[in-house]
Amino acid sequence: MARMLLECSLSDKLCVVQGEQYAVIIVPTLLVGAFLILLGVILWLFIRGQRSQQQTSGLQGISPTPPSRDLSCKAAGLGGNVFLPLETSVESLLRATTPALAKLQVPREQLSDVLEQIHNGNCGAIYRAKMHSGDPRKSKSVVVKALREPAGLREVQDFLGQIQFRQYLGKHKNLVQLEGCCTEGLPLYMVLEDVAQGDLLSFLWTCRRDVMNMDGLLYDLTEKQVYHIGKQVLSALEFLQDKQLFHGDVAARNILIQGDLTAKLCGLGLAYEVHARGAISSAHTVPLKWLAPERLLLRPASIRGDIWSFGILLYEMVTLGAPPYPEVPPTRILQHLQRRKIMKRPSTCTHTMYNLMKSCWHWSEDSRPSPRKLRSRLEAAARTASDKAVLQVPELVVPELYAAVAGISVESLPTATLPSEDPQARNVYV
Repeated sequence: MARMLLECSLSDKLCVVQGEQYAVIIVPTLLVGAFLILLGVILWLFIRGQRSQQQTSGLQGISPTPPSRDLSCKAAGLGGNVFLPLETSVESLLRATTPALAKLQVPREQLSDVLEQIHNGNCGAIYRAKMHSGDPRKSKSVVVKALREPAGLREVQDFLGQIQFRQYLGKHKNLVQLEGCCTEGLPLYMVLEDVAQGDLLSFLWTCRRDVMNMDGLLYDLTEKQVYHIGKQVLSALEFLQDKQLFHGDVAARNILIQGDLTAKLCGLGLAYEVHARGAISSAHTVPLKWLAPERLLLRPASIRGDIWSFGILLYEMVTLGAPPYPEVPPTRILQHLQRRKIMKRPSTCTHTMYNLMKSCWHWSEDSRPSPRKLRSRLEAAARTASDKAVLQVPELVVPELYAAVAGISVESLPTATLPSEDPQARNVYV
């Protein structure tokens, strides 16, 4: 074929040399071309795999959660886009969920006595009310969360999902309990346990004042009592972990306290989102100074992130409600942690307590203790902790200054919305 292309005879030696030159050129060219095609296929498969991984990255690193059994609610990525159920109206949706919530229904006439409005949020108002039964001696104070009207199909679906989520969780002594609901018709109510003493942050701030007791609650806090409260919070985190969930916003503002120092973890909005959608919505924000490094880096959250936040909670308690990292602006907290810097030991903190904090603040998630192991450490430390020396911080809290240092809004503070400094002035039941 080479000879024909060159138009030469078999006895022409020059033609043979040129034919061999063609072979030397064509064969490597074909090999290089085949290599480039193979390389292009490999690169295309790699890029395709990377895109697929990015689309599902929001669901990686989170323990699988049992689906909500009676509510059609699925997610599409990090945005938490919920596909609407087959029902096309609020009435049909309520009829579809009534059987699953039948045991929780509370007759509306039993909630007739509204004592006060606690909070008025974007989703609706929260009231303190009296719930009556057939026996007048068994009436009790409850918190009623009402869905704002008029509400669309998605808002109703989400409200019912929150009720079903609490039903799925069940009861735990260190979680705010679901008492019942009114969902057979509008308006929709969620009835929750009332913890009248208020949130832990307000309690810590009151401990700074020169008072011994108020409304029957002692306002002197000791190191031993800090361990007592901490163990209860860890018990609630263990419970969530057993359900393959995490809290996501452990802080003094999200803990309710009773007169006997029984702690109730609340603020389960993030746990509900993970349960229902498999990821945290971008609309749900948490103050930066309480977040673990992986959360600041927008990596998937886990119970070990709650352990980091628990260390911040210990700092809040021993300082009677001081904001964390007081010398670091909120927007610079990630750079501060990337230099492997942690908070210094407060003057009111023992070395034992500080070592527990530091164990929560390991950069690597795997180096932090589990809730169960950390609770055992707290129990051991409590045996030798002082029950006599009262924690003292002379300075009173200025809400505006605290908000600026902590990186939160003044309106979200427990004492900022009502001049009477009512500890129930913010929605801690969400």
